[in-house]
Amino acid sequence: MLQRDSYGLALTCGRDAAVAYCEGLGTVLRLGHGATAAFARSVVLDPGFALGHAALALLGHEMCAPVDIAARLRDARRLAPAATERERSHVHAVDRHLQGDPAPLVRHLETWPVDALLLSTAMPTIAFAGVTEVPEQAWRIVEGAQPAYGDDWWYAGLLAFVRQEQRRFDEAMELSCASLAAEPRAGHSAHARAHAHYETGDHDAGLAWMSDWVVRDGAGTDSLSHFSWHAALHELSMGDLDAVRRRYETQLRPETTVGCRALVDTGSLLFRWALTPGARDVPAMTEVTSRLEPQTLQRPATPFLAMHAAVALLATDDRAGLLSLERWAAAHEHPTQVTVVAPLARSLRQMLDGACSLAADGLRDLAPQVWRLGGSDAQREIVEEARIAALLRGDRYDEARALIDARMDRRPCRRDEQWRRDTEVTRR
Repeated sequence: MLQRDSYGLALTCGRDAAVAYCEGLGTVLRLGHGATAAFARSVVLDPGFALGHAALALLGHEMCAPVDIAARLRDARRLAPAATERERSHVHAVDRHLQGDPAPLVRHLETWPVDALLLSTAMPTIAFAGVTEVPEQAWRIVEGAQPAYGDDWWYAGLLAFVRQEQRRFDEAMELSCASLAAEPRAGHSAHARAHAHYETGDHDAGLAWMSDWVVRDGAGTDSLSHFSWHAALHELSMGDLDAVRRRYETQLRPETTVGCRALVDTGSLLFRWALTPGARDVPAMTEVTSRLEPQTLQRPATPFLAMHAAVALLATDDRAGLLSLERWAAAHEHPTQVTVVAPLARSLRQMLDGACSLAADGLRDLAPQVWRLGGSDAQREIVEEARIAALLRGDRYDEARALIDARMDRRPCRRDEQWRRDTEVTRR
């Protein structure tokens, strides 16, 4: 018997399974807590429900959910022939996406743009890594779906994230605020607003709003550590290291984060905090790495995770780990692993070897390709900051100062101002 999802698309399952699936879908779209449990309940209620199995595989791959990905994919493929054409296409798209082929998912959205779970997957945000390494392609996919969604609050938040990536910050703020007015728990909208505040250097207002949202409307967000990371990034930019420490202790300790977020949020914060002028007694990166499965650092599922793995290995002085990551990425079938991750790991390994000037040159040459790692500009800045550290350790103060100046041209940042003053003192 056919049921319907939240956007009217048919579901080949029983009524109770459809209710559970829609709960899971709504939770994903809000970035809320409990999506995996809801999707799992849908297949318990109807073991023949192909989309439920596919959704679990997708969350296992993209969000490090505790799922047997291979088994769920196998069941989804086996059950799909009995489902509708749209569901068969959906399962095929998820299957191929998890194998590294995004083309079926892109084609699927051309026919069924209101398949919200897959549209969410297409755009690299908090929840998913995206299906293309070219931002403009992801933008076109989202923008092309606009007629199908109208003034839908979730779509407005996704479009707001596109607009901030396009550096159309006023539009991003307008869209995100309208979405949050309709659904205060809208995680994508809150995320877009957070980026708009940060990228414009609006640290005071951004911090005040985010500090309130994470303990009120956003308290049920599954990726809450990422929003806390955004708040901490404002505090770091303002040079308030005492506030950063309080944020870490209350909201970002690795034992309180979920899945890969310990590496992506807490790990990246610790690295950037440790590089900040005046930083003292920064918690050790081992507090993060000791909680990760070894393959997260040595065999990261995506180039985006690989970027964070490489930084964590640098912070823990793990030369052998960086060499292993470099060799694994160099032999990978994914071109970004080969051409971006492997040289990144090599440059960071050179820093550990004391060849900081050589590492700085490697990171400079890599800079035009860093966008291919995925994630946001704010997240990829970690590579730029590693380059500044390499330049300083290599006594190349003029180049470090020029790079810091370029950062301050993008937005005001008291941390960068202090960093620049330190380069002047060191040079003298």
